[in-house]
Amino acid sequence: MQRTKWLVGILVLLGCTAIPAFAQQIGKYVPIQAGSEADHALTEINAATDPAQKLALIDKFAAGPGNEGNYPILVDGLYVETYLALKNYDKAFEYGDKLFALDPDNFQNAVNMVRAASEKADAERLIAYGEKAAGILQRYKNAPAPAGTAEQAWADQKAHTLESNKDAITYIQQAVFSGVYQVKDPGKRADLLTRFAQIFPDSPYAIQALGVAATAYQQAQSAPKMLEVANGLLAKDPNNVGMLLLVSDYYGEKGEQLDKAEAYAKKAIAVLDGAKKPDEMTDDQWKQQSGLQKGLALSSLGEVDIQKKDNATAVVNFRAAAPLLKPDDGSYARNQYRLGFALLNLKKNAEAKEAFTQAASVNSPYKGPAQEKLKGLAGASAAPARKKAS
Repeated sequence: MQRTKWLVGILVLLGCTAIPAFAQQIGKYVPIQAGSEADHALTEINAATDPAQKLALIDKFAAGPGNEGNYPILVDGLYVETYLALKNYDKAFEYGDKLFALDPDNFQNAVNMVRAASEKADAERLIAYGEKAAGILQRYKNAPAPAGTAEQAWADQKAHTLESNKDAITYIQQAVFSGVYQVKDPGKRADLLTRFAQIFPDSPYAIQALGVAATAYQQAQSAPKMLEVANGLLAKDPNNVGMLLLVSDYYGEKGEQLDKAEAYAKKAIAVLDGAKKPDEMTDDQWKQQSGLQKGLALSSLGEVDIQKKDNATAVVNFRAAAPLLKPDDGSYARNQYRLGFALLNLKKNAEAKEAFTQAASVNSPYKGPAQEKLKGLAGASAAPARKKAS
């Protein structure tokens, strides 16, 4: 049978939180002596509102006191922020990479690079800078106490610094997830989402990313990777309805591991029966989503029944699924197409014709195949009549 794409109730981020204006620094600290030439230069740069004037002042600072000691870190950071404000992303990347060469653990630079990659919709850079940000945070968490600093005081300081950067950390995770989710090629999208989950295993979006990755691998017709991700996710989250449905549907249509397919579909129904409405959903949204998912589970059970030659039970499951799947054309058409085959196996041709007619009544990948079955049924019923007339 042909396959169709269907949703499994995965929420998609529509936007990201704002970048925090200030947080305690992670990376090299560059002190500036009050009243110094560098102090005056930086004050003038920060006061400039015209972009061209600001860049000219940064150039002047870079050629003078900004070329001393650790001041190039400040210079590159100023270039990054200015070019980012001008939406000159290539220049922002250029100076951001220079800044990382001088200060590999500059977390604010990682935030800026993620923002630049996000605004430019550069998924490859987005995931790369996200990985760099995660590395910075992990090294900071693992950093030993500086000489002369008590372990507990150092632990408290790190906890406070990470807490003050919480919004920036959330922004990075949201921006990276949202950016790679929007990659159009399903195989590439799946690879990037899987990589996201590896980079940010503790992120609240990691499970969601793996769920989307599994369905994207299905769309890319990469069954081994789809099963690897889906089964891995189920090992972490055994009640993940989307993955239970995905694996059940795959095995049911393939006619493989039918007992597992049946068990997963039944488990999905049990989980849905005991599930509570998410806070972010309205009652109507939850009713439609949970109903659609239950319909998909019943349809999967029906397909398993066909594979097991239990067509009578298959008909019961398909008919129970039909009203639940009606809001989604593709899922409804596939269910009715399957129902038609179960009824043909029971030699109930008139009812099968009705099921195929319903499958052909909506726009989906099953419209053409259902119409072909209807033509075949019409031809089969017409042939004996012609013979009798002769």
